Amino acid sequence: MGKYRRLVIASVMGLYIQKSQGQQNFATIEKNVNIRAKDLIHDLNKTKDTLILKSTKGIDFVYSINSKYKRELDVEIDANATLVKIPLNRLSKGKHTFVVGQSPLKIIFVVRVQKENPAIVLVSNNDKALGTNKED
Repeated sequence: MGKYRRLVIASVMGLYIQKSQGQQNFATIEKNVNIRAKDLIHDLNKTKDTLILKSTKGIDFVYSINSKYKRELDVEIDANATLVKIPLNRLSKGKHTFVVGQSPLKIIFVVRVQKENPAIVLVSNNDKALGTNKED
């Protein structure tokens, strides 16, 4: 009887640990609460793997600086898009400080990527971000 009790307890604990690890967020965001940043809505999607930037003014550029002070994302947005979606699976694990350019403002906020992505690809000026002038 004692062996079965230990087996059941070990099984329940194993399933609990596996479930709690599987529900960990991909990223978290620390929003800029400054009154001047109210025109930019910056949030993560439901699965927390894409950064969504919405604004009433045009967004000129977006870049991020990681905890090692290197730029992992550097994108100029064409035609002053008001909606930009940036996939976070291209970023390394750790803290990333994002800078969003809205003429004449630069709005700064932090995104913490909590899961390592096996294939990291750097985004440069030559890559296109998903920017549009209408909301979906």
